[in-house]
Amino acid sequence: MNSDNVKKGLTRAPHRSLLKANGLTDEEINRPLIGVCNSANEIIPGHIHLDRISQAVKDGIRMAGGTPIEFRTIGVCDGIAMGHAGMKYSLVSRELIADSIEIMAEAHGFDGLVLVTNCDKIIPGMIMSALRLNLPTILVSGGPMLAGQCPGIGTVDLISVFEAVGKVSAGEMSEDQLKILEEYACPTCGSCSGMFTANSMNCLSEVLGIALPYNGTILAVDSARVRLAKKAGMRIMELAKNNVKIRDVVNYISFENAIAVDMAIGASTNTVLHLPAIANEAGIDLTLDIFDRISKNVPNLCKISPAGFHHMEDLNRAGGIPAVMKELCEAGLLNAGARNVSGETIGEIAQKARNFDTSVIRKVSDPYSREGGIAILKGNIAPDGSVIKQSAVASKMMTHKGPAKVFDGEEQCLAAVLEGKIEKGDVVVIRDEGPRGGPGMREMLAVTSAISGKGLGEYVALLTDGRFSGGTRGACIGHISPESAAGGPIACIKDGDIIEINIPERKLNVHLSDSEISNRLKKIKRAEKKLTGILARYSLLVQSAATGAILKDKL
Repeated sequence: MNSDNVKKGLTRAPHRSLLKANGLTDEEINRPLIGVCNSANEIIPGHIHLDRISQAVKDGIRMAGGTPIEFRTIGVCDGIAMGHAGMKYSLVSRELIADSIEIMAEAHGFDGLVLVTNCDKIIPGMIMSALRLNLPTILVSGGPMLAGQCPGIGTVDLISVFEAVGKVSAGEMSEDQLKILEEYACPTCGSCSGMFTANSMNCLSEVLGIALPYNGTILAVDSARVRLAKKAGMRIMELAKNNVKIRDVVNYISFENAIAVDMAIGASTNTVLHLPAIANEAGIDLTLDIFDRISKNVPNLCKISPAGFHHMEDLNRAGGIPAVMKELCEAGLLNAGARNVSGETIGEIAQKARNFDTSVIRKVSDPYSREGGIAILKGNIAPDGSVIKQSAVASKMMTHKGPAKVFDGEEQCLAAVLEGKIEKGDVVVIRDEGPRGGPGMREMLAVTSAISGKGLGEYVALLTDGRFSGGTRGACIGHISPESAAGGPIACIKDGDIIEINIPERKLNVHLSDSEISNRLKKIKRAEKKLTGILARYSLLVQSAATGAILKDKL
């Protein structure tokens, strides 16, 4: 066992003494030591209940003859961090989470890991650590929250509240109505109820093979969630006993499958940041071109909020991710031989599944669209690529041409939207929000929601070298690379420049000649931001969004 390095032999008597100080018996010390990384805290609704999930995991480990050892990691609630300087720390936390788990696992010689997570950057950070460490590992999520039921409105979620801010500003909703909405939108613990980043990543973890089936969709308040956690605890013991490491399960084919399901379910654009960063830990190069190739071949089968009116509870009731995989496998769009930590192949999981509601999970023969949920656009604004959730774009905005309105930073733009300075036909440009320039590549949900709340969602496009929440809808193009801070062409766009977007043809261009772009870029003098602490270190090390915003190993 890996843990023998810290507990076996004459020279490890001091180590055993310290383990006994924790209350462990000789019998417990002699069993496999399984690290249980619990990201519970009292600020994230998706994590506030994770102590119960972690306890269930530990119960499963003990039932199967192992010794669980729990430790903690941090987490940021993207919704609470949204719209202010706090969002600069969200993507940064992904790397810190991965590093902290590496430190705990390597320092203490665990024989396996169970990673208990639920939201946004915590999930990819944990999976990155898993592939880096290459131990027997299973990911367990806390599950999605229920959608809210608001009197006078109906089914609502967090995005309903963000968009309502724009409606109040436009005079279409009163502040009293907004107060009622905020009371009902997030009714339970769990990750926010749409196909936002957290639920997207938890769903894709099943397809990657690092999580048990239904990890992504069983509700946080469902007793089945606790039973799933116990099964994960029992299953990790089988993996540890047989030394089945996570890279024995997850490989390049796993990522292709995950991208295919990503396209089918209309997942968050943040998956295009996280999957390449996770793959990088296993030495796999996952380029933007791979996403676009798969997108052109895999149809969009689900429209979960914000793309449609269904929520995660509907997807779970319809059969969850196994049912989605069943539809894709039957059409030959997944590699059925890929593995899962359950011990089954993707094909075996799909074969047992059933699609109980084809209005939620459409058949491949009757998709919402013939292409997947995400598209990669390139052009003279984004030579290295940009990302859009095309499944959440109105048909009239699939092609668009309009004048630029340029803002250096999110705050300037949000103020302009709320003050009514954005008009139909405009192309809003927010720059200096990339991984290095932000730093931290903030999400723009407050801006995009305000635009939708103002009734402009079907008339206005938004471009940024920052990124979007999985809850964003509309013609919102993010991850523009190279970013402004790296001298990307987005840095030279001026108010009034005509920008042309063509999503079907994957094009994003400003009506400027190459020489004009070059001349403008030469004249730009960028003032360096005064940074301290982790943001200063991150800004020095982070690479392009086109790479997944991974960090350099050295300067």
